Amino acid sequence: MPADAPTILATSGGRVEGRRTPWQVGPLTEYAVELARVSGRRPRVCFLATALGDSAFALQAFYDAARFAGFEASHLALFPMPNIDDPRAHLLAQDVVWVWGGSVAGLLAMWRLHAVDVAMREAWEAGVVLTGVSAGSICWHVGGPTDSFGPDLRPITNGLGLLPWGNGVHYDSEGQRRPLLHRLVADRTLPTAYATDDGVGLHYRGTELVDALTEIPGKGAYRVERGPDGTAVETRIEPRLL
Repeated sequence: MPADAPTILATSGGRVEGRRTPWQVGPLTEYAVELARVSGRRPRVCFLATALGDSAFALQAFYDAARFAGFEASHLALFPMPNIDDPRAHLLAQDVVWVWGGSVAGLLAMWRLHAVDVAMREAWEAGVVLTGVSAGSICWHVGGPTDSFGPDLRPITNGLGLLPWGNGVHYDSEGQRRPLLHRLVADRTLPTAYATDDGVGLHYRGTELVDALTEIPGKGAYRVERGPDGTAVETRIEPRLL
């Protein structure tokens, strides 16, 4: 049974340090699987490491973590060629699509080259839960600050736009991100935006934010909008601890 509405869980987390593996599935990703409403079988979870150039290490770490989590695991790789004959059909057959971090600019370019962007929209509309961390959060939105182009962060504004908002990730751990997101919203480069501290996720039902969740006590989510005087106004959203 798919999610009962188009669903995205956009995060700055979703994994935790592993005991016997490099990392293991965190509470945010477990929650994404719950949103898929799977019953009577293992949840089908497809992992994309496009933003890391389909890193073999990232893919192996996913399979190790998925085995312990009890997922029916698969991945979609695009380098050096797609590893699946019909990526669209594969994505539509999943319960959850989990997108890893890295270069959001590179991710978007490769997805558009292979029509994965179109397939993602179809999967979202069909009730496949879309989740991801960092680049795998920004990609669903209009855009946000990114280090895709170098250590000095720059805006990206050509996200998939499934969600009509800007997005900020790693809000409390990387000093350039908050001031740049404020500037981009203030000068209308980006629309009103939602941001997450590390370990926090944003649950969207359709295009509306319906919940904020955290794996780590004390962390926050934020809404950043342009105020009447043309400056950015930030409002903290208290996330629910998973």
